[in-house]
Amino acid sequence: MVPKRRRSARRALLDGNFARRKLPQREREYCIWDTELAGFGLRVRPSGNYFWFVRLRHRGKHRRITLGRTDELEAGLARAQARRILAETALDGLPKRAVVKATPTMTDFVEAYWDDLSRVWKPSTTKRNWDAWRLDIKPTFGDTRVADILPADIHRWRDGCAGESEVKFNRAVPVLSALLKYAEALKMRRPGSNPCRGMPRYKRQSVERYLTPAEYRRIGAALREAEADRPAEVAIARLLLFTGARVGEIKNLRWEWVKPPRLLLPDSKTGPKVIWLNSQAQDVLAVIERREDSELVFPNKTGKRPVNFDQWWFVFRRRCALPDVRIHDLRHSFASTAIMENVPLSTIGKLLGHKLVETTAKYAHLSDDVIGEAAERISGSLAQAIGLRP
Repeated sequence: MVPKRRRSARRALLDGNFARRKLPQREREYCIWDTELAGFGLRVRPSGNYFWFVRLRHRGKHRRITLGRTDELEAGLARAQARRILAETALDGLPKRAVVKATPTMTDFVEAYWDDLSRVWKPSTTKRNWDAWRLDIKPTFGDTRVADILPADIHRWRDGCAGESEVKFNRAVPVLSALLKYAEALKMRRPGSNPCRGMPRYKRQSVERYLTPAEYRRIGAALREAEADRPAEVAIARLLLFTGARVGEIKNLRWEWVKPPRLLLPDSKTGPKVIWLNSQAQDVLAVIERREDSELVFPNKTGKRPVNFDQWWFVFRRRCALPDVRIHDLRHSFASTAIMENVPLSTIGKLLGHKLVETTAKYAHLSDDVIGEAAERISGSLAQAIGLRP
């Protein structure tokens, strides 16, 4: 990249002391080359002015770039500029690392782009992600610039959440990953630099709770007692028991979606969904009075929002002496009952609205229990027949 040196050219160590000397003047300008940095030189003009310059060969052509006058640019700065220009010329044509400009802090980034990013989320997802940002991500990364978050920072955050905050980390890290992925799309981070990618989450032991026949009877008796005072909440609980639907799908139900013998939901966790109504579920909906001031099947007093079923359930489950039964356990119990009745897993998946077979496959162990129980009954009958058991 540097032209061949001329043997007859004058050479010297071009520093500040040399530039302050009174060099001989000639009728035509001449050059003095540096002894340490090839291509770095000093031009002496007939007028008595001295200029730093760098000479290089770029794509087969010789170029000479003037850096500045010696009385305006120090020798050390001129040498540094010449070294940088020569390095850039040598690397010309090679892949360059993307340069990320100064980026805003995470707090400023979220304030500016949250509405754009959350536009593709469902309202419930937007609320849950906002809580994760406000409570778990912002205290740690709010003052950090978008481009400065590194994998080491995520690891430190993860280690700090060990113990009681493991669940919070598992829920918050996908939100931070989505924010940084959007920052990549906006060219605020280098492509593929998301530090949350591949970050392991804490393994949590899944708690699968299924209602027993005795517990079903206790819940049924408690529902009959509470029906006079809280008919809407009791109706929601019964529909959850009879359909295996998610709680949000029932409590947010609108009359326009009720098309017996099914509910036609335009949107759900897995997209549009059909919930099939058995005769018991149809009987529950048949006795509900429709309010003229609301399109909701289970509105609150104002008619603008659904009833607060979650808060009522926390009190109700203690009345049934079942404080560990979550609302979602009613959905698990529906699948468990279907398994006990020898309903195929594929059919159960359609009833529950699962898009993936793997989602329904977690109930396969219940199917094994049914088969094992049947084998036990058969073997017991055979043993009794051959006289091994009275």
